Amino acid sequence: MAEAKTGAGTSPLYDERPWGTFTVLDEGEGYKVKRIEVLPGKRLSYQKHARRAEHWMVVRGEARVTLDGEEIAVRVGETIDISVGTAHRVENPGAQMLVFIEIQRGDYLGEDDITRLSDDYGRAEQ
Repeated sequence: MAEAKTGAGTSPLYDERPWGTFTVLDEGEGYKVKRIEVLPGKRLSYQKHARRAEHWMVVRGEARVTLDGEEIAVRVGETIDISVGTAHRVENPGAQMLVFIEIQRGDYLGEDDITRLSDDYGRAEQ
């Protein structure tokens, strides 16, 4: 069993990033569930995954999602699916915290299954 959320950014269940935080709520064979918080005006990397698909549901705020170059607004209660290999990014264009639930599905769900195509924090692939 994983440790409880510490708030220190070091627990395997909780991590702080330049754009906000994520908390792993549950995980098991072939799936992982995260609560992701994106600070106002921030965005994650434009990225893709080789071994997992993702399903997002916005629970607070509004997300601007880019899927293979197309921008889509996703509001509270709405969902969006990201297929394996699809380039994607989520950003928070609003003034309040964006919160969404991410369900990952696949045969490998490690944080290193990310190819960053572009990144505001200098983490893109060279």
